[in-house]
Amino acid sequence: MTKAPCPDLADLLPQWQDSLLAQRGLSPNTAEAYRQDLESYFLFRAELQAEPGILSEQDIFFYLAWLRARQNTGRTLARRLSALRTFFAFAVDEGWLADNPARLLENPKLPQYLPEVLSRDEVDKLLAQPDVRQKSGQRDRCMLELLYAAGLRVSELCSLSVTDLDLQAGLIRIFGKGSRERLVPLHSSMQKMLSEYLSQWRPLFSPTAKQLFVNRSGHTLTRQYIWKSIKKYALQAGIRRSISPHTFRHTFATHLLEGGADLRTVQMLLGHADISATEIYTHVQAERLRGIHQQFHPRSQR
Repeated sequence: MTKAPCPDLADLLPQWQDSLLAQRGLSPNTAEAYRQDLESYFLFRAELQAEPGILSEQDIFFYLAWLRARQNTGRTLARRLSALRTFFAFAVDEGWLADNPARLLENPKLPQYLPEVLSRDEVDKLLAQPDVRQKSGQRDRCMLELLYAAGLRVSELCSLSVTDLDLQAGLIRIFGKGSRERLVPLHSSMQKMLSEYLSQWRPLFSPTAKQLFVNRSGHTLTRQYIWKSIKKYALQAGIRRSISPHTFRHTFATHLLEGGADLRTVQMLLGHADISATEIYTHVQAERLRGIHQQFHPRSQR
């Protein structure tokens, strides 16, 4: 068992959080979530009355068991273990620890969940719901169309600036996780819709922000508004399943693959750093193909 004498590592948290922002390019929200994960660990140590100068793999193993006893999911355990591993690596680099006690611990196995995907018919019905006679309906229709056309995360949609659009070239510039930049092409009808929105409808909101989509006061739309709007329009369209902004992203990727796009292209369009994150959509394809086979193959029908 690796044991390393250490000072009060909680004192290192502000420096570590700064490094997440400056060196790794994480968003403030992600860096704050990491900090909260570490505070959970320090709370556990305080309850355990652990010796402040000793840190071991066994301590972390007990911490994971402590989390499980509080009904935390495997996904939460994996995230918090990842935060610990990253933090301890930083502490080693800074000379506060001799070794990373979380280095050899394995992540808990996570169940594989297939993402929720809309059918083409459901997409058409949902996109038809905003009342385009109103400026808010025009904005919402354009917003929903763009989510489906470019596979944006909701945070990317909120932060999207007018200057990120190049409608002549038919491209949109997106700054994703880790400040990674990607370019996504826009189809011609999306270009036309955005052009009309920019020239005719966005000015009616008297925007005070540079973001593409603003609220009635001219300020940036919030993630909460987008979530609520999608749920409202989904109900109006008769879709009873739980729909979120990320459902559009899953649908974007799945429909591209169904149309013949290769996995690497979809990875680039989604802005995934690792293709393993994109491979989940191949499972969606496999499930759909299995369903089609069972429905239409003569032997399956029997």
